[in-house]
Amino acid sequence: MLRIYNTVTRQKEDFIPLEPGRVRMYVCGMTVYDYCHVGHARVLVVFDVVQRWLRASGWQLTYVRNITDIDDKIIRRAVENGESIRALTERFIRAMHEDADALGVERPDHEPRATDFVPQMVSLIGRLETNGYAYRAADGDVNFAVRRFRGYGRLSGKSLDDLRAGERVAVADAKEDPLDFVLWKASKAEEPEEVKWASPFGAGRPGWHIECSAMSTALLGQTLDIHGGGADLQFPHHENEIAQSEGATGCQFVRYWMHNGFVRVDDEKMSKSLGNFFTIREVLKKFDAEVVRLFILRAHYRSPLNYSDAHLEDARASLLRLYNALNEGFDGDASAANIDWAHGHAVRFRDAMDDDFNTPEALAVLFDLATELNRGGDPAVEARLRALAGVLGLLAKDVGEARRSGLLGADAAQGGGVSDAQIDALIAARGAAKKAKNFAEADRIRAELLAQGIVLEDSAAGTVWRRA
Repeated sequence: MLRIYNTVTRQKEDFIPLEPGRVRMYVCGMTVYDYCHVGHARVLVVFDVVQRWLRASGWQLTYVRNITDIDDKIIRRAVENGESIRALTERFIRAMHEDADALGVERPDHEPRATDFVPQMVSLIGRLETNGYAYRAADGDVNFAVRRFRGYGRLSGKSLDDLRAGERVAVADAKEDPLDFVLWKASKAEEPEEVKWASPFGAGRPGWHIECSAMSTALLGQTLDIHGGGADLQFPHHENEIAQSEGATGCQFVRYWMHNGFVRVDDEKMSKSLGNFFTIREVLKKFDAEVVRLFILRAHYRSPLNYSDAHLEDARASLLRLYNALNEGFDGDASAANIDWAHGHAVRFRDAMDDDFNTPEALAVLFDLATELNRGGDPAVEARLRALAGVLGLLAKDVGEARRSGLLGADAAQGGGVSDAQIDALIAARGAAKKAKNFAEADRIRAELLAQGIVLEDSAAGTVWRRA
């Protein structure tokens, strides 16, 4: 049985969805005003694997991952650039999709944009006002009264008595309490017209937190089975989602909360505010996207992930080990639908994934299969390896191409000292030397290539090469 670590209870629990056989999952997506960085890549890949495993396990899943296309940072960036909000967000939505596609991240079933759900947000705020949780402030904003919601802080483990106004809690004179948060922001004269919506509370725009409550409940219903996101969203964003959602509906908002750990650089969280982030695009200039995916999955999703080129290089070498075990001419059936889940390796893989999506242990199964395949070359073992890897979104490339590239990005591969054309020319020269029985020259060419990280493999069908 699948067990999930539930952030709100701080323990693993048997996964029992609200409706038998059906899963409703919502994940907080990107705020689209810049390129995605490796921290975003982790969220994308982690919950892509979660949704892949749920589907592979037979659940009927509806997966929603939102796009925040209106907030203070977006407005500020658009004004700085002298462009419309729409032009800015469309550009970075396209970039996000390009990055996610490169990483093998499957599209969610629904990808709502905040600007398309403003009427639902206005309705939700109206219900909160009717239920006594929201109030109109003197500055025109509508705020949520945190102290009126019993149980605030249970997700993050923070009590109201301990909470103080700080860097994560905006303080405004018009608030009744510094802990209150904004649901609706009154328009300011200097703001672009495209961020001003009509509402019963006056012209304005939604606050950030209300977006996810409105989009998730509109698409999935009042109670979600799984709500996920990065650990940095636990407080205040997810805490506020619980308060406003349950304050409006009176129903439990989420049954299982999942949060992936931070990506760290030199023991500090990777973030734009610290200036220590690497965009996905920058990393993909050095390493193949599947290498980045493996790098992310080698750590348990709840653990910190330490970023460095050295760790990525190690992931590259590990992934190449898997590809080197495969047969370029394999023509068997490696579809996930044909996995025999009663087989020993598949049982281990399933048990690992059912244990709170333990991808490090699931990956260990793949490497055990690769070792077995190297020993015997059994096509059934290869089919099993390819199928289980496919569940994690790995080993999706052409084997020959992967081996020849060494799974490096284009810049790094061409920077390896010798191009593909040069390699092919040297192999041809080596073949000519062998034909002329000049074995010393043939050995010299092999050694020259090996010194540059190029491994030659001879067979009756000819010579193939790969990057070490």
